[in-house]
Amino acid sequence: MRFMLLMIPHGYETAAPGTIPDDVDAVAAMMAYNESMQKAGILISCDGLHPPSMGARVSFPGRKPKVVDGPFAEAKEVLGGYWIIDVSSRADAIEWATRCPGGENEVIEVRQIQEIADFPPEVQALTIELPSMQAVKKT
Repeated sequence: MRFMLLMIPHGYETAAPGTIPDDVDAVAAMMAYNESMQKAGILISCDGLHPPSMGARVSFPGRKPKVVDGPFAEAKEVLGGYWIIDVSSRADAIEWATRCPGGENEVIEVRQIQEIADFPPEVQALTIELPSMQAVKKT
């Protein structure tokens, strides 16, 4: 089962463009955490994200794309990064999330990834030409 662990750092919604983690000890602890997941064979990918002030949102009013550059005034929580892991259960995913050396201002949301096999056969058939959407390869 694949899960996405979503890091939500409170305050990041108002971070200036170019803001990156600069606490060497915190970054070292996070790298050790990432390495532990890699050694356990569960880590598929992980990345940190630049703040919303450097992003854009695309919405579709009237089914037409509308682009709004960040920052986003209405943002209450934003993603600071994520991990994609492959574990045997939701409980295992939560256990790995509890091992994260997060700070007091950080929350991790644990979400299971929808697999093609979760969908009815007629929906699965729509992906037949895209084999990369049907198989997960660990890195």
